[in-house]
Parts: sequence; structure tokens; C-alpha cells
Amino acid sequence: MLTYTTIMADSETLECVTEHERILQEIESTDTACVGPTLRSVYDDQPYAHKRFMEKLDARIRNHDREIEKMCNFHHQGFVDAITELLKVRADAEKLMGQVTDTNRRLQEAGKEVTARTEEVVCCRLQQRNMATTVERLQLCLPVLEMYSKLKEQLQTKRYYAALKTMEQLENVYIPRVGQYRFCQIMAENLPRLRDQIKEISMSDLKDFLESIRKHSDKVGEAAMKQAQQHRTFNSAVARQASAGPYSRPLFTLNGRGREALNGQALDDMVEEEEEVLTAQDLVDFSPVYRCLHIYTILGDRETFENYYRKQRKKQARLVLQPQASMHETVEGYRRYFNQIVGFFVVEDHILHATQGLVTRAFTEELWNMALSKIIAVLRTHSSYCDDPDLVLELKNLIVIFADTLQGYGFPVNRLFDLLFEIRDQYNETLLKKWSLVFREIFELDNYSPIPVETEEEYKLVVSRFPFHDAEIEKQDFPKKLPMSQSVPQIYTQVKEFIYASLKFSESLHRSSTEIDDMLRKSTNLLLTRTLSGCLQNLIKKPHIGLTELVQIIINTTHLEQACRYLEDFITNITTVSPEAVHTTRLYGLSTFKDARHAAEGEIYTKLNQKIDEFIQLADYEWCMAESDGRASGYLMDLINFLRSTFQVFTHLPGKVAQTACMSACKHLSTSLLQMLMDSELKQISMGAVQQFNLDVIQCELFASSEPVPGFQGDTLQLAFIDLRQLLDLFMVWDWSTYLADYGQPTSKYLRVNPTTALALLEKVYRGMKDTSKKNNIFSQFRKNDRDKQKLIETVVKQLRSLINGMSLHS
Repeated sequence: MLTYTTIMADSETLECVTEHERILQEIESTDTACVGPTLRSVYDDQPYAHKRFMEKLDARIRNHDREIEKMCNFHHQGFVDAITELLKVRADAEKLMGQVTDTNRRLQEAGKEVTARTEEVVCCRLQQRNMATTVERLQLCLPVLEMYSKLKEQLQTKRYYAALKTMEQLENVYIPRVGQYRFCQIMAENLPRLRDQIKEISMSDLKDFLESIRKHSDKVGEAAMKQAQQHRTFNSAVARQASAGPYSRPLFTLNGRGREALNGQALDDMVEEEEEVLTAQDLVDFSPVYRCLHIYTILGDRETFENYYRKQRKKQARLVLQPQASMHETVEGYRRYFNQIVGFFVVEDHILHATQGLVTRAFTEELWNMALSKIIAVLRTHSSYCDDPDLVLELKNLIVIFADTLQGYGFPVNRLFDLLFEIRDQYNETLLKKWSLVFREIFELDNYSPIPVETEEEYKLVVSRFPFHDAEIEKQDFPKKLPMSQSVPQIYTQVKEFIYASLKFSESLHRSSTEIDDMLRKSTNLLLTRTLSGCLQNLIKKPHIGLTELVQIIINTTHLEQACRYLEDFITNITTVSPEAVHTTRLYGLSTFKDARHAAEGEIYTKLNQKIDEFIQLADYEWCMAESDGRASGYLMDLINFLRSTFQVFTHLPGKVAQTACMSACKHLSTSLLQMLMDSELKQISMGAVQQFNLDVIQCELFASSEPVPGFQGDTLQLAFIDLRQLLDLFMVWDWSTYLADYGQPTSKYLRVNPTTALALLEKVYRGMKDTSKKNNIFSQFRKNDRDKQKLIETVVKQLRSLINGMSLHS
């Protein structure tokens, strides 16, 4: 047991010694910084192991000390020998040191100049290297600087398109080569700002351009319209000269005068004048818009530029289309308006064809459609204010030139020609108003007497103005008189002038001869049926127009009516449209003058009756006279003399007119005389007054039987006084028994006497007889004859009343 324990203890001791030996070896062979973990393992082992380790360590130290001591003992003699040798060499070393020091001093003094020269050589070589490097770098930078200088120059000279190209080269080619330098970085940073600056400047130039063309649109339009007008005139002249033969008559003009055919020199002058007209390119510098378009295209912002340009042009179009308030007052106002519009669209057409896509055909058509609607509305409104036909005609000519000009640039203008037809109606209305004043002035200045002709030249002059032909008058010697008054040839001439004026509007409307003929005839019909007819009607109704004037008016209208066929021929000669054509409109002059003549005839009847009434108002009967004067009343004789002289004037009238006037006058005179007897204010009439009245009626009958107007058959005119005659005979003969016995019989002697009329007059006569008897026999009884007559009258009155009552019951 003890032995085993002893063995075990010895074994453990042996292991511990082996471990300590390993640790010592690690400590000896390991870096000092790593000793810590090794020593820690000593303490981690068996208890009291460190003591053994310390023992082992001390033993190892002692062992090493012995080895060091052995080594020192071994080399000690060599060391001593070495020290001895060193002491011997020290003196030589000091001597050598002094020599080296002296040699070094002398070498340093000798090398100072070489060192200085060497340093200079080094500096020169460095400078040469720097210069070479600098030259090399400058050669790389010079193109950049040159291009940048070129860029600045291009900007100063406003060559912006070239400047953008230079910028592009700088950015893509030159700057990348020397991009490491600061100035190149500054350049690169500055280029975008320069682009923006060019963009702003270009936009500013564009704005100036837009403002410029807005101000100069009227000049551009004026030049374009002038060129179109000259081209149109030249083509018309060539066409007329080509169609006219060498023996052709002078070309017809609207003012009635001839114009000689244009010769070659005149055509050459027209060509020269046409060549002198400036175009839009001559008047407007389009370079800003081209430049700006290219710049924005290069900058990749073309769409922005196009949108801005189109937006601004739309605004300008709306401004151009706004007319001045007083535009309708003068033709210059319309001309400026048209010039501005034409100038606007001429510029747009040029931009359309000179650029690619800046404006499109669709855009210009949209602008034109918008403008056309506005133009038509403006012209329709402003032309309605115009009452001067000359101004309307000039407006029409301007519209035609305006339409032709824009049509030459490809814009549709059919709606403008449709508008011209509306303006044509207005033009005709203004013509009608103007000619209404002309007709009124002619009528006011007319003397309403036949035209005196002293010589054959005067006769030819009248006939040249008015188609008058009368064989009997032509056979008469000079001096002689033509039946119509001065107004007739003047009216005829003015109607022709109206046709000329109406024809002026039809020029250049691109209408056929048939349409022009129809327009002329319709406008002439309006002149005749409305204007001239209205003037004649107003003339006839004027108070100062007497019977003589009315007679002359009837004669005038007769001749004007006969001249209507010459107006038909006149229009036919102008338009070359046969009057036998199917759709040819006929002139209504015949009905116009017939209506005027009928109105004049009616006015003659009315004025004649008014004159008769004036004479009758002068009647001053003494209704209570005892006996008549034995002669007709003075007023009636004056009236008859007036009628005789008046009816002598009627000899120039158609027979039926004079006969109707005479019959109407006699009937009116008879009716007026009867009304005088039946006047309710007349209460009593003496038989002497009845006799005097009978004498006046006899004079009227004698006048009627004297045939004041030829053409009456038998006693037709005397029948106008038959009612008065039978009534007066009844009272003069006092044949009441016959009247009452034959009343209602067709063969009655007093068939025209109405019981009511007879009763009224009988009562007035009865009161007159009673009043006369009272004055003659104030204090006596009626004489026997008077009493018998009174009873008879009372009996007749009763019977007349019975007849009247019977008629009332029968009716």
C-alpha cells in the first residue's frame, strides 16, 4: 500500500517536472507579450505547483548563470586583447579624423561653386520642363479658348445659330480634352446660361418681329391687294384686247362713255407697274422667326416655340379682325381693315411655305375660318350703316379685290361672294333712296308744260335723250312743242343711269350674263314700281299740284309707259340676253305708269270737284226773294267759264279721261246744287228763289249740251242734271197731280224725283209762302188763291208722306 502510494506520488512528481520543463521552454522561446498565458497555466495546475515551478525556475537560472560565466571566462582574454589593440589604434584614429576633417573642409570649399552651378542647372532644367509642359497644355487649351472667343464674338454679332453650333463643339469636343482645368469648368458651367440667354434674346427678337408685322400688316396687305388688282386689270385688258377685232368699237363702260382698246404700250406700262409692286419679303424681315425657329429646334424646344408663335398669332388675328367704330364712314376705313387682314394672312402663308411645320395648313385654315366668320359679321353690320351708294360700291370693289387676293393664296372665299349678294340688295336700296331724291328734285323743278323746241338741233337733243317719235309733230315747222314736259327725258335718262349704277355692282362677281340680266331687271323693277311710283303718287297728292299739272302728269306717264320697251332693249344690249329667254324677268313699268296715271286721273276728279265746291261756296242766294233776277247767278257763270277753260286743257288727255272728268264734274255740280236745296239749315225757300235756281240749272244744262268735251253721244252729259231738272219742273209747273198719279210708273214724267226730296223741298217752299203772305198781309186774312194753294200743299204733303211711309213698309 505504501509502495503504491509512493509510486503514484513519484509519478505525479515526474509529470509535474515535465510540465514545468515545457513551460520554461515556452518562456524562453516565446515573445515577452505572450508570457502571461503561459505563467497562468502554472497557477491553474495542482496546488503548490508554483512552488515547484519556482524551484525549477531558480534551478534553470542558476544553470544559465553557470553557462554565462563559462562563456565569459572563455572570451575574457580575447576581450582584453581587443581593448589593448583599440587603445593602440585610437591615436591613429584621431590623426586620421583630423586629416579627414581637413580634407572635407577643403572639399566643401572647393564644391561650393559647383553646387551653386548645379543648383542653377537644376532650376533651368525644371523651368524647361515646366515650360514644355505649359506649352503642351496651352496647345491643348488654345482651341478651347479660341472657340470660346469665337462664341463671344458670335453672340455679340447676334449670330445665335452659329453660337449654338460652337457651344455644341465646345461641349462635345474641346472641353473634354482639358476638362481638368478650372477655367474649362467655369466655361462648361457658363454654357447653359449662355443657351438660356440666346433663348431669351431669340424670343425677344420674335416678339419684336410679331410687333413689327402687326404694325406693317396694312402695308403688306396693301401691296398684296395692289398686286392682285393690277394682275386682274392686266388679265382683263388682255382678254378684252384678244376678243376685240381690229375694227371693233370702243369698249363699253359703265358711265356711258367709250374707252379705246388698250394698245401694246399700255399693256407694257401695266406690266412695268405690276413688276414694281413690293412683296411681303420686301417689306418684312423674316430672319428673326427663321433664326428663332432654328435656335429652338437645336435646343430641343421647338414645340414650345411653335405653340407660342401660334398662340400669339391667334391673338393678333383677333386684334386685326376688330374694326374701328367709324370704319363705315369712309372707304379708307374699310381699306385699312382689309389691308391688315390680307397682310396677316400673306405673312402666315409665307411662314407656311418658308418653314417646315411652324404653322400648318390646318392651322391657317382654322384661322381663316374664324376670320371669315368675323369678317362677314363685321361687314354685314357696318355696311348696314352706309346710305351712300358710291361708298357701298367702293366697298364691293374692295371686297372683290380682297377675295381675289386671298383666293390667290389658296383661301376659300365663296362666303364673301355670298355676302356680296346681301350687300347688293343693300346697294340697290341705297340707289333707290338716292334716285328717290333725284326723282323728287326733277318733279320739283319741272314746269309741267310741253317742251318748247325752237330749232332742229334742240329737237334732236331731246330725241337723243328720250325715244320720242310722232309723225305729225315731226311734220310741223319750228318752233313747236313736244307733248311731254322736261321731266320725261330726265326721268328716262335717270332710269338708264340707275341701270348703269346697278350694273357696276355686278362687275367682277363671276356671274353669268343671265344672272346679271335678272339682277338688272329686278332692281329696275324696284325702281319703277316702288321708287318712281311712290314719287309719282306723292307728287300727285301734293296740294300745289293743280289740274293743269295733273293733266301734264298723265301725258308724261303715257310717254314713259311707251318708253318701257326701249328700257327693255337697253338692258338687253348691255347683258346680251335675249328677252325671249325662258327665265327673263319683264319690266313692270307699264303697270307702274298706269297706276300713276289712274291716280292722277282720280286726283283730277277730286281736285275738279274741290274747285266746284269752292265756287259753290261763293253762292249767295236770297232764298226769300219775291222774283228772280232774270239771269243766272254770277258764281255759276264763273264756274262754267272755269270748266270750259279746264276742259280745253283736257284735249291732250285720252278721250275717256276727259269724258270721265267732264261727267264727274257735272254730276258733282248737280249733286252739290241739290244738296244746297236740301241743306238742313235752309228752312224756307220762296218761289222766286226757286225760279232763280232754275235759271242756274238751265245754264248748267246749256253747258252740258255745248259738248265741252267731244265724244259724248246725244244728251248723255245733260243726264247728269236730270234729277234737278225733274224736281225743278215739278215745282215750276206745280204738276203734283201728275207726279202723284204716275209715281212708280216707268213712263212717269218725274221718274227721278224722290218723294222724300220732293217733300223736304215742298215744306221749305210752303214755309216760304207762309212767311211771304204774313209780310204782305199782316192784318188781313189770306187771299182766296193763297188759301187754296195752302190747302193743296197740305194735301200733297199728306200724300207724299203716305208714299214715304208705304216705301218704308215695303222696304
